[in-house]
Amino acid sequence: MTDHNHSTGVQHYIDQGQAMLAGLAAHRAAMRGKKFDTIAVHGLYGMQAALGNQGSIIEPVYMSTAQHFENSDHMEAALSYQMPGWIYSRVANPTVGFLEETLALLEGYGFGGEVTACATASGMAAVFMATNPFLERDGSGPINFVASAKCYGGTFMLFSERYARERGIELRWVKNPLDFDEWAGQIDANTRFVFGEMPSNPGLGMFDIAALAELAHGHGLPLIIDSTVATPALMRPLLHGADIVVQSVSKAMTTSGFAIAGAVIARANIPSRVGPDALRQNFALYVKLLPFRDHGPGISPFSAMMILNDLRTLRSKVNLMSTSAMRVAQFLADQPQIEQVFYPGLPGTPEYAIAQKYMWLVDAEEEFGAPVNRFSHLLGFTVAGGPAAARKFFDQLQMIWRATDLGRVKTVATIPAISTHQQQGEEGRDLANVAGNLVRLSVGAEHPADIIGDLEQALAAVGERTVMAAAR
Repeated sequence: MTDHNHSTGVQHYIDQGQAMLAGLAAHRAAMRGKKFDTIAVHGLYGMQAALGNQGSIIEPVYMSTAQHFENSDHMEAALSYQMPGWIYSRVANPTVGFLEETLALLEGYGFGGEVTACATASGMAAVFMATNPFLERDGSGPINFVASAKCYGGTFMLFSERYARERGIELRWVKNPLDFDEWAGQIDANTRFVFGEMPSNPGLGMFDIAALAELAHGHGLPLIIDSTVATPALMRPLLHGADIVVQSVSKAMTTSGFAIAGAVIARANIPSRVGPDALRQNFALYVKLLPFRDHGPGISPFSAMMILNDLRTLRSKVNLMSTSAMRVAQFLADQPQIEQVFYPGLPGTPEYAIAQKYMWLVDAEEEFGAPVNRFSHLLGFTVAGGPAAARKFFDQLQMIWRATDLGRVKTVATIPAISTHQQQGEEGRDLANVAGNLVRLSVGAEHPADIIGDLEQALAAVGERTVMAAAR
């Protein structure tokens, strides 16, 4: 009798959970029919959710670490993942859940299939959670993965140090991601995933997503893309065949700079040579409920709220910063103190054609009457005269902030060789084409004339002698 009552009680909560999931699915389907800006403003927090939160029209911040349960049956059903529950904030939290739903809707905008997301404590946590599940040892022999060498320094170190050196997993770098044959030549029967960053930080490297997705899928492999620089306002890789998208949400998604976070966003039914069916069916949910739970890279609910507030105007801010970045790139390209500008929006750059194919301001046709290319807020440039000249220029900046940040509403510059890419060493920087005189510039929301003015006075400080010496 006790077992029967216990079973009946748990089933009651399971049935309740199914009804909750059905309601969420219906609301999600309705929101998928809205425009990008509307999704960014509302996410999945609607009127019914508000009525359960004292009528608050803004997502509440649940700072409590744990959830109270009605009884033991309720606890069992929730902790066995048989009904929705936030359980414990390392696993889930209502505020974080609202963020995850918003990110999934934005990244999946225009995509026909199901998309889910798992928010993490940082962008690097997201890279780790997106890749590590595919690197399990199954006894079949050596394993490898293929990745573009043009990537963020933290990603470079995770792959080369943590995975390759410490765990003995073979890392196969692709030096020129525009070279499709180089990708194809690296994949074999022991490859577990293909990874690329587009556009890359700091060199704005690119590749053909659709072609690479077809290549990876032909081998039964997932294509994972870090799309941090573009954000879903400019590019949504899932539309072009990618399986998993990584975002360092700390960047342009949180232009205020008030939070550190990352996200793993994935479509349903991805290919993989390893792992359980649950991994393939719903990768982001699988990660969230199992490996994420065990590794523990949870995000603060307060950070989630800060990010939600910044996300509401994502498209307009990215459009503004991208437009200004183009003006800045054009200015720099005409300066004698600049050797080369890395910005995919400049005609003549190797990445220009690919950028035109993939980087479009979402819903631009309704504002401008036609689709409009935008090429992001980030650019790089090399200063004539070598590292010493680059440092002299850098130290003369008066308004542009010297920091390792990017995606801010304020313009920020850094020298990657001595900051974001320092740890990978000279050989690693050569592989990734990160020169000692390369300056990375993240263009903010200031008037572009003032940004250019600061660059102009700093370049003047470099002096004619530096330019002449570089020419010799």
